[in-house]
Amino acid sequence: MPAPEAIVVFDGVCRLCSRWVHFIVRHDRAARIRFATMQSDTGRALLAAHGLDPDDPLSFLFVEDGVGRTDSDAILRVVTGFGGAWRVLSVLRIVPRAWRDAGYRVLARNRYRWFGRHDVCLVPDASLESRFLP
Repeated sequence: MPAPEAIVVFDGVCRLCSRWVHFIVRHDRAARIRFATMQSDTGRALLAAHGLDPDDPLSFLFVEDGVGRTDSDAILRVVTGFGGAWRVLSVLRIVPRAWRDAGYRVLARNRYRWFGRHDVCLVPDASLESRFLP
């Protein structure tokens, strides 16, 4: 299997993160983004390769063409990558990254309390299975 063009590494037990994956699947019409949970071997390896602690997943990682992005930069890159009207959101880059990331960190630290968690990692249905890395 050739290396995917883009990979989202996400927390597979986080309900918000699972919703984020479903949002991406719905809007990524080209199906170019693949997924790996932070709990998987692939996800852990990608986190470590990009300087993130696999045992402290307070950030999600977006790897595109070998370049890793985290936090608000990752979210903006994913969403603006959908094209069309989604590109308008690139204007949010004028907000200083420190401010955007501070907001992201509040959400990340409270994601289980506010949105809950699954007992097991997200299991894709058969139609999406090819987009998930082991």
